[in-house]
Amino acid sequence: MSKRENPAPGYLDMELLRFTTAGSVDDGKSTLIGRLLYDSKAIFEDQMEQLEEASERRGEEQINLALLTDGLRAEREQGITIDVAYRYFATPKRKFIIADTPGHVQYTRNMVTGASTANLAIILVDARQGVLEQTIRHSFIASLLGIPHILICINKMDLVDYKEEVYTRIQKQFEPFKKQLNIEDVRFIPISALKGDNVVDHSDNMSWYTGPTLLDTLETIDIRADGDFKNRRFPVQYVIRPQRDEFHDYRGYAGRVAGGVWKPGEKVAVLPGGIETTLEAIDTMTGELEQAFPTMSVTFRLAHDIDISRGDMIVPADHKPRVGQEVDLMICWLNEKPMVLGGKYVIRHTTSELRGIIRGVTYKVNINNLEENTEDKSVGLNEIARITLKTSKPIFYDSYKDNHITGSVIIIDEGTNNTVGAGMII
Repeated sequence: MSKRENPAPGYLDMELLRFTTAGSVDDGKSTLIGRLLYDSKAIFEDQMEQLEEASERRGEEQINLALLTDGLRAEREQGITIDVAYRYFATPKRKFIIADTPGHVQYTRNMVTGASTANLAIILVDARQGVLEQTIRHSFIASLLGIPHILICINKMDLVDYKEEVYTRIQKQFEPFKKQLNIEDVRFIPISALKGDNVVDHSDNMSWYTGPTLLDTLETIDIRADGDFKNRRFPVQYVIRPQRDEFHDYRGYAGRVAGGVWKPGEKVAVLPGGIETTLEAIDTMTGELEQAFPTMSVTFRLAHDIDISRGDMIVPADHKPRVGQEVDLMICWLNEKPMVLGGKYVIRHTTSELRGIIRGVTYKVNINNLEENTEDKSVGLNEIARITLKTSKPIFYDSYKDNHITGSVIIIDEGTNNTVGAGMII
């Protein structure tokens, strides 16, 4: 097979930015999404016609951009459950996926679902209201999920006469929480989604603001370093043994790179046994690679035949993950049926499936003020808590802060097969 070299790590990720939006009721989230799509010319002609007709029927003088997402609300009113709405658009510089999530506290699980794969979170703040409990809650969830970039969009600046002191006051209000949540990259942008100020085009009404617009920020923010390029991890998903003469002795281990940059010739170990060998080649459908990095799907060939199956993990011989059967998690409970202390659940971690028991609850988090409740051990729908989980066999893990893939688990009800919890290993 011929070898080909891939671009530098993270290059492919630069083309696509996943971001989530969060805000309280009437903070203008729907209008902001509509404005982004409208001003970036990402609305189809038939959508535009429907938008104009709907605005006219409502007796509105100008196009109501919020109506672009109102169909979802109508469906919810009819009793149809829609967890997260994904919207796609592109500019010449980048492609985008927006995870449009509800902001109510009763939809915390929906926000967790939508934000779990995001590179960036946009949190809307009403310029008239300032920082509210919902602002802190959304920021906490973004921090909990390890979203590395937060944009605080101070919306409705047109209703406070575009005053700089309002923008400055809200920045100062948020500063203590920024330190408490340990979020490194927090940026503030004053906007009016309704009028279009600083969303796609710079605002003449806020000449005092010299920073980039919202779209400028989304197009240029650097996400190449967001993946885990330090901890090399490769969970095995499938063993490839072609039943064909030309590949008679071929044995490959397919999976998705969970961390690090891999190159042939490196010494590796296979967990759980810890047997060491050499990474002989990295294969794809189009040939061998000189290197592989997150989140590429590839096949590893090793120098020696080793008994490897789904759920095993290939790691560097000199840099192994932690191995254990008892881990502490920050858990978001996703099911109407409360968590059962001492209850047995199915646990999915990377490519492995095993059994686990909830050993204890350390505390619950009041996600509106970030206080820890050590008295109440019950964990119900949409609640977040720190728990201890005991697994039926050892797992190979890193902290969620270091690696989102090896540091996360899914908890499943054995009887219903419903996903009931999402956990981040501390």
